[in-house]
Amino acid sequence: MSFDGRLVSGMGILSAVVDSGSFVKAANALDMTQSGVSRAVARLEARLGIRLFDRTTRSVKLTDEGRRLYEEIAPLLAGLEEAATFASGSATAVRGKLRVNVDPYFSRLILAPALGGFMATYPAIELDLVTREQMGDLIADGVDLAVRFGEQPSSSLIGRQLLQTRVLTVASPAYLEKHGRPLHPSELERAEHVCVDFRNPQTGKPFIWEFHRGAERLSIKTHGRLMVNDVGTMHRICEEGQAVAQVLELGLDAALREGRLIELFPDWPDEHFPLYALYPSRHLPPAKVRAFLEFVVALSR
Repeated sequence: MSFDGRLVSGMGILSAVVDSGSFVKAANALDMTQSGVSRAVARLEARLGIRLFDRTTRSVKLTDEGRRLYEEIAPLLAGLEEAATFASGSATAVRGKLRVNVDPYFSRLILAPALGGFMATYPAIELDLVTREQMGDLIADGVDLAVRFGEQPSSSLIGRQLLQTRVLTVASPAYLEKHGRPLHPSELERAEHVCVDFRNPQTGKPFIWEFHRGAERLSIKTHGRLMVNDVGTMHRICEEGQAVAQVLELGLDAALREGRLIELFPDWPDEHFPLYALYPSRHLPPAKVRAFLEFVVALSR
């Protein structure tokens, strides 16, 4: 198959549809008519001999063949865009729409308070934050960058660890007055202690309660009858004296400093939980992605 300008144009239109999520939005972004975008996609499908999209009145989704094609061409198109940027003498220009998938806890407590600074620094950026429990499919969702907690399953995504935050076991003064303070993690296995579990978004099951001290590892089985998937809810449950919880130290400074929550086992200080940035290209990411990544790294220090 010969490689010509029409093929490159068709690939670019395919990418625009995936990134925007619809033919209408792609047409607006490309300054084309919707029918023009539809014809270009149809020509590309005819050229390749495959169907690229499943279309309904409400949604447009990549077929399996379309997904595989997009995964191959996305890095190449990003490389072409980057090369054009360098050639124009504006390699450091940060502009355009940036779609970021963010962990809800990080978004609410760490990112949101500082986001105004990023927007003021880069006035040509249009930022679309997708905050949800599950990361989903970055490529199918047209996401440029994701910021997620936890070890990530093996995939084609590029991952960069941003930080390791400690895992603390905490309770409120009211809880300790009612139930007594446990002196060893194993005491939480006793029926008199109430523990709230947190659902692992990757498995749907509660995180195992672990305690690390140097090379020593301890796992315990709690008797919690409550499981949540929202960190804010878990914090509130603890602060109201209803339960013990394992939480991330990141973003917990005020509650600990003001005594609303108390770390129960400071002599078990070595369990940590990572925060990753992930993006779907092995090539040099666009300037807008690099700028946001640097911003998040600075927040995480």
